[in-house]
Amino acid sequence: MPVMTALRIVIGEDSALFREGLAALLATAGHEIVGRANSATTAVAQTRAHRPDVVVLDIRMPAAAEGIDAALEIRAWDPPTPVLLLSQHIEGRRSVELVTGGGFGYLLKDRVLDVDDFLVSLERVARGGTALDPEVVARLLGAARAVTALDALTQRELDVLQLMAEGRSNAAIGTRLFLSERTVESHVRSILAKLMIPDSADDHRRVLAILAYLDTRSG
Repeated sequence: MPVMTALRIVIGEDSALFREGLAALLATAGHEIVGRANSATTAVAQTRAHRPDVVVLDIRMPAAAEGIDAALEIRAWDPPTPVLLLSQHIEGRRSVELVTGGGFGYLLKDRVLDVDDFLVSLERVARGGTALDPEVVARLLGAARAVTALDALTQRELDVLQLMAEGRSNAAIGTRLFLSERTVESHVRSILAKLMIPDSADDHRRVLAILAYLDTRSG
């Protein structure tokens, strides 16, 4: 397993078995676990006390406050702390409140089993980027296909949009779709124009704006 930039991490997870397994995996990868919490309230307190590089939270914890509530509070701080949410099932509605600020990820727990990809996603979030589960993105895209503006996109543009929403760079999209980076850039400009999203924003904000656009129209 590759050793990446060492991160200071707080883990919020009510399942002791999953929490300790995740902590062991991250420690083996060279990261430092500065806090472990079995509730959202404790996760917030430990994040405030330790100021980690990133917080990994279960989206649902059986208490008055859930992981999503903790994430919203942590992301509202100045400066905000990056958060990676983990979920057993797709629950995409409230997560859109978080993606507009960056430094946010939302993955299904099964993705942790693909250790290398999980660690790459974690580091991307810690750096202020996004890491969104392909199944979540696919659900948003699928629910929004009846929207007139989205219907204006070609199938290739839809493919590019889905990979953009996963947080992939233009170069990575080109590799996945066997396109040149210049061709991908052309598709991105066309997508932004058709969805009426300003091209002046950076790649990260463009992706988040697109996700917010899709979610608000997905019903």
